[in-house]
Amino acid sequence: MSVGQIFKIHSDFYYVNSQNQHFECKLREVIKKQKQKVLVGDFVEFNNGAIEKILPRKNFITRPAVSNIDQVIIVSAVKEPELSFTQLNRYVSFAKYHKIPAILCFNKNDLSENDKIIEKVFSIYEPLGYDILFTSAIEGYGLEEFKNILNNKTSVLCGASGVGKSTLISAVSGVNLRTKDVSEKTGRGTHTTRHCEIINLDENSRIVDTPGFSNLKFDFLLPNEIDSMFEEIHFYKPSCKFPDCLHINETDCAVKANIGKIDETRYESYISFVEEAKSYKEKLKNQGVKKETSQKNTHEKVAVKISSRKRESARNTKKQNIYKDIENADYD
Repeated sequence: MSVGQIFKIHSDFYYVNSQNQHFECKLREVIKKQKQKVLVGDFVEFNNGAIEKILPRKNFITRPAVSNIDQVIIVSAVKEPELSFTQLNRYVSFAKYHKIPAILCFNKNDLSENDKIIEKVFSIYEPLGYDILFTSAIEGYGLEEFKNILNNKTSVLCGASGVGKSTLISAVSGVNLRTKDVSEKTGRGTHTTRHCEIINLDENSRIVDTPGFSNLKFDFLLPNEIDSMFEEIHFYKPSCKFPDCLHINETDCAVKANIGKIDETRYESYISFVEEAKSYKEKLKNQGVKKETSQKNTHEKVAVKISSRKRESARNTKKQNIYKDIENADYD
């Protein structure tokens, strides 16, 4: 049995790197029946082209779907497409939710002549403790600092389409990844990367190229959980009158009392995410929260659960056998 890491998934094929050799593998049926979500970055046991077991993960994120990473590098464009603070706050909050360190990288710095954007970025995110990096993959600006951040880590790049993730990776890895210009009609990037893929920079440094996306939503959390992803808002929460305060319309809210100390774009993003979470809360009220899974954990082992239909069938058979035993019993 060999151990390796999945570096790419395409259709039903899983490409595994083991001791610097690449293997094309398929999943064993038992893993499919368990309906385990297999991710790029998973370490696996495999034999003769068949993945036998998914090894425990140290962490994972669901969008993009990657596991066993050390840091998230959130790539935004200073211009083309225009910098969206709401979108940036989505990625920052998402990384915080998964408890994975985030670094903010602002690419295409050569296209911007607006120093106020750069000043605003530093004024918002530097006090929150985020490392901030400005690069230009075309001109080579900031690439040495970018390489140093990647050293001895597995890093995943995330960001909208067209911000230059693939160009940055090509610049530091020597791998020529496909790129495309931002659409003149929409002002937005177009998808060039179609799937997640781990690219080895050296023996100890890896970078994950990911598809761009823009429809990430916080429709999987409850409204009162959102403030935990905003440090400057969560700081004032203990002083609010109500423990479930949403910091929007409530009375005696410490956040509202200190609203001048919170950046406007951050607070607007917070309200937007709370509204998305309200939709999730409403959905839970209408549909209930219980969801039956297809597997169970027993003594640290994962076993496939019998479907409810088969369980019911088994119960009926058991009852019928009992009735037969009663009918056939020989009474004195």
